[in-house]
Amino acid sequence: MLTLDWIIIALFFTISLGIGIYMSKRAGKSTSDFFLSGRNLPWYIAGTSMVATTFAADTPLAVTELVAESGIAGNWLWWNMLFGGMLTVFFFARLWRRADILTDCELVSIRYSGASARFLRGFRALYIGVVMNVVVLAWVNLAMVKILWVMFPDITFFGHSSISFLGIEFSAHLLLVGMLLLFVSLYSSLSGLWGISLTDSFQFVIAMVGCIALAIFALRHPDVGGMAGLKAKLPESVFSFFPTVSSKSDSSGTQMLTLSLTAFITYLGVQWWASWYPGAEPGGGGYVAQRMMSAKNEKHSLLATLWFQVAHVALRPWPWIIVALVTLVLYPDAADKGATYIMVVKDIMPTGWLGLLLAAFLAAFMSTIASQIVWGTSYIVNDFVKPFIKPNATEKYYVKVSRITTFVLMLLSLVVTTQFSKISDAWRFVLACSGGIGLVLILRWFWWRINAWSEISAMLAPFLVYPWLKLYTDLEFEPMLLITVFVATAVWILVTYLTKPTDEQTLTSFYRRIHPGGIGWARIAKKNPDIVGDSGYKYLWYSWFGGCITILSVLFATGKVLLGEYIYAIVLFAIALLGIRIIIVSLRKHGWEKIVN
Repeated sequence: MLTLDWIIIALFFTISLGIGIYMSKRAGKSTSDFFLSGRNLPWYIAGTSMVATTFAADTPLAVTELVAESGIAGNWLWWNMLFGGMLTVFFFARLWRRADILTDCELVSIRYSGASARFLRGFRALYIGVVMNVVVLAWVNLAMVKILWVMFPDITFFGHSSISFLGIEFSAHLLLVGMLLLFVSLYSSLSGLWGISLTDSFQFVIAMVGCIALAIFALRHPDVGGMAGLKAKLPESVFSFFPTVSSKSDSSGTQMLTLSLTAFITYLGVQWWASWYPGAEPGGGGYVAQRMMSAKNEKHSLLATLWFQVAHVALRPWPWIIVALVTLVLYPDAADKGATYIMVVKDIMPTGWLGLLLAAFLAAFMSTIASQIVWGTSYIVNDFVKPFIKPNATEKYYVKVSRITTFVLMLLSLVVTTQFSKISDAWRFVLACSGGIGLVLILRWFWWRINAWSEISAMLAPFLVYPWLKLYTDLEFEPMLLITVFVATAVWILVTYLTKPTDEQTLTSFYRRIHPGGIGWARIAKKNPDIVGDSGYKYLWYSWFGGCITILSVLFATGKVLLGEYIYAIVLFAIALLGIRIIIVSLRKHGWEKIVN
């Protein structure tokens, strides 16, 4: 790290803080301005902010771990989330904007009734806004710790490599991450969602430029020899986009594992609709719903989510994957596979580019942390403090509490970070502990019989199943997830029919507000003939199918181009064009104006 590198990093921090200060007055007007930017975000800002949030410092490190374990096909752990994401685009984006609420947790108060609804809203605010949110923040922190550990191995804190507090050991690198968190909390607490979204867009560009540059420099390394050299040095199975059933060894005896068939079925057929995951919640939710609800109108909400899916799945992964493949050649015996991504940065990048790469990781880290903290804060303030602690306070008071809460979440995340060692394990933990909730989050929009107890039981059931499977069986993650989803689904269906439905007044109010349509609301629709519910769902399914094959085709076609397999790439790009055509025709048949008014 030379002077030029530090100048680039200092400039990055200055611009990020400048945006926060500039937007601080607008964010301080009300909680709507602080959390939803006054519901006035254009689609390209809202969508880019979603992409930037999912691009955390942990993402390329976790992708490197997955490629080391299972080759390129290991990315199906998160590629499968596209299927749920496209449901959000065509089925849910307009409904979230139409709901006119401040947080996705607030949906509970307009969809369900009674004491169970009040309990669910408060419980969900603390469970998702604090517990799960802090876990997400922790694994993002862990990635930044690894980055700093590789880049600056000799960091000390007042001469100490670590400090113990209340029996918890904080490394000097983690304490430095805490200082970064303090900076993020400062500008996010000042600017709210408007400032975060604008900062996200700036940080996303920096992060992508840095990652693409890293992939180019990595391929040019003498020990790699370009893509041809990379393909010659690694087993063929590593480059497969789809898994094989068994493990495979190359001629040197190095074992390269691939996904099992059970794992692939789990990812492709179950996980995307069954589990809650930040940024990929079935039916939308979290900070994605926050961006949809902050969009100018239903049209901007849909387009923002569509751009998010395109950029998230089709455009971003290959620079990470290329570097992950390079690490298998340069550091085959490294114990921490995720850290090898940063080792490439340190060992290969020249002056100037090194500073830009570190700025890129800081950008990825800060954009995710800022969004997660403000999103979690919105839950705590809007769905816990407002309804249960201090219902009739002023907007100024709630904004003040919001700003304080951002710092509290920051401190909690530092403590939880000390409990994780592997990023992809944290991903799996969240997916497993939410197995079964996804179907409820989807059906609550389209079936009147879903009630608050359905959601409560679906949230709690995995904690009765997954810990037992983890402690007392030798099953792999994927079979455990399948069992957890099956049991949790059976539990919430049984609970739904054993408990009373939401009262008819609440159901009627929700239907008149959202007018979702479909056979699941036929009972309520008959009593409200003046409200025309949404229709033409088969055309939305066609659009969903077209969107999925378009994005997957572009994803795989780009990979084939990089691997030098141009005939396959041309065919895949042609399929992508067919998918685009399906979307256009289907939306016209459905009536474009019906979903973008």
